Amino acid sequence: MIYITGDTHGKFERIEQFCGKFKTSREDILIILGDAGINFSGWVKDHVKKEFLETLPITFFCIHGNHEQRPQTIGSYQEKLWRGGVVYYEKEYPDLLFAKDGEVFDFNGKQTIVTGGAYSVDRMYRLIHGYGWWPDEQPSEEIKQNVERKLNELSWNVDVVLSHTVPLKYEPTEVFLEGLDQSKVDRTTEEWLDKIEDRLNYQKWYCGHYHTEKKVDKIEIMFENIKKFLGQ
Repeated sequence: MIYITGDTHGKFERIEQFCGKFKTSREDILIILGDAGINFSGWVKDHVKKEFLETLPITFFCIHGNHEQRPQTIGSYQEKLWRGGVVYYEKEYPDLLFAKDGEVFDFNGKQTIVTGGAYSVDRMYRLIHGYGWWPDEQPSEEIKQNVERKLNELSWNVDVVLSHTVPLKYEPTEVFLEGLDQSKVDRTTEEWLDKIEDRLNYQKWYCGHYHTEKKVDKIEIMFENIKKFLGQ
C-alpha cells in the first residue's frame, strides 16, 4: 500500500502510531511532501531521527522541502534507480529515500513526477538563531529545465504531481502568517508551477508546505493527515 502525508519537521509520532494501527510493512510506502526534517539539524541529531525511522515498518519516500538540506549535497548519499526514477539514499538507512526533482516514478501504475522546494519566510529567523538554511531551497533553473524536458517527453501528460509548494493560483491565503509582508515573499517557484499546471494534463496534484488540509479542484494540500495514494 502507498500512503501520503504532509510536512513532518522531524516529528514522527503520528507516523509511528499509524504504522502500529495499520500494521504496515517495508513493502508499504509513505510519501512525505517535503520538510521531513531528516536532514535539518546536523549529523548527530539527524542520525538519531534516521535510526528511529529505520525501526518503523514502512519505506519513506521524501520530497525536497525548504526546511532541509538537499541530499545530493551531503557526501553520504548516493543514487539508485527505484520505481523508474532516481532517488538518493544512504547505505545505513536504505528505507529512507529522497526523490530527485524532475524524476518520474511508477506508483502502482500511476506516472508520478516530483518537483520540490519553496521559499522560506522564516529564513532570517533561522539564520539569526543558527538553524539550518540553504540557498538552494528553491528549484534552480537547471531543475526547472529538467522538469519541463521530462514533461515534454511525456507530451505534458502525467497521472500525479508531487510538489512541496503549490501553483500560485492555489495558494491558501487564509493561512498566511499575520504580520508578514507578503510583498517580500519570493513566489518564483509558485509562479513557475502555475505555468506548469496550466499546460499539464493530470489526475491529481499533492503538495504540503502550508500546514493545512485543503482541496481545490485536483489540487490537495496536506499536512498531518495520512491518506491512501491516488488509486489505492
